[in-house]
Amino acid sequence: MASFGGVIPVTALNLGFLGNVSRVGERVIAARQVLSTTPNPINFGDPVIIVPDSTGGTYQSVKDLIGGAGTFTAAKFAGVAVRNVKTNLAYIALGNVQTPQIGQYAPGSICDVLERGSVTVKINNGTPVSQNPVFVRTALNGAIPAGVVGGFEAVADGTNTVQLVGVVFRTGVLDANGVAEITLLPRVAA
Repeated sequence: MASFGGVIPVTALNLGFLGNVSRVGERVIAARQVLSTTPNPINFGDPVIIVPDSTGGTYQSVKDLIGGAGTFTAAKFAGVAVRNVKTNLAYIALGNVQTPQIGQYAPGSICDVLERGSVTVKINNGTPVSQNPVFVRTALNGAIPAGVVGGFEAVADGTNTVQLVGVVFRTGVLDANGVAEITLLPRVAA
């Protein structure tokens, strides 16, 4: 009996993990502490703002700014939290169970944020088109159930989204996990 090889069809490759810095080239990554009083951690790939203070400021996710009754504008956008390999700061005895901090920066910890360059992010609504603008949802809309406050989107939704200045889709590719690549053209924070 003859054996024949087969081809496994590949429809598309995944673009990678959320917050993964992509493309070699000019990029700027800054590190600041996450606001210690923010209610939630900053997830890899989340848009962030800088909360001014006497030490130069701390990071907070756009989601938590809006959740705390703050108003998000394009001018407040400071960048995207990038993926980082983290290590334990304290070691636990064998057998103890600890909730891991995977894929996020806890309040009070140091957070790396891409201020210029390309990064992979979750797109909750719309289909990216290369060089088109990127939006952040600021309010829920019942007609768009996939919309997440503080999340990235590929289409405008009136006053429910804010268009980011100088931020575009790198390609028109949206992988099976809803991940796309965006590029921050100018340095968005100083």
